[in-house]
Amino acid sequence: MTAFTAQRPAADEYGSHFAGYVARVPEGDVIAHLGAQVDRTSALLAHLTGEQSLFRYAPGKWTIREVVGHLTDAERVFAYRALRAARGDTTSLPAFDENLFVANGGFNRRTLDDLVGEFRDVRRATLSLARSFDEGQWTRRGAASGHPFSVRACLYKIAGHELHHVELLGTRYGLRWP
Repeated sequence: MTAFTAQRPAADEYGSHFAGYVARVPEGDVIAHLGAQVDRTSALLAHLTGEQSLFRYAPGKWTIREVVGHLTDAERVFAYRALRAARGDTTSLPAFDENLFVANGGFNRRTLDDLVGEFRDVRRATLSLARSFDEGQWTRRGAASGHPFSVRACLYKIAGHELHHVELLGTRYGLRWP
């Protein structure tokens, strides 16, 4: 288990397009934040009916179910990148097309409860992985999509990405905390 608090990543530890995600993450222990965050997001979604979870705020935009599936897929990708770098693998990794993943994810055929359960399972795995990293591994570097990243930046991107989508669930989808 990690016996230190990872510092916020410097700007050269992630592509500039991720700066907004990293900036959203509150100060403090990112692992503790990730642990609390999944419960809060799950609570936000818990009161929705099946019909409500198929809402999209505009034609061509993702449904709430697709947003949850996207969060899970993106977390898997970012955690995998962190794993590769933490283990010393400096192979440049490809980008992933989130729209392609959603289009082929079949998320609207699944229940919201099932999707949230999977999201929680993936977060538990991410937390276990993050806690396994020692201080040296947190600052190891890799590259993806032609941009450098550090292990700790991947964890901040996971947290900030979720915060971004939770904000959109409020502003564009009209979700409110129960």
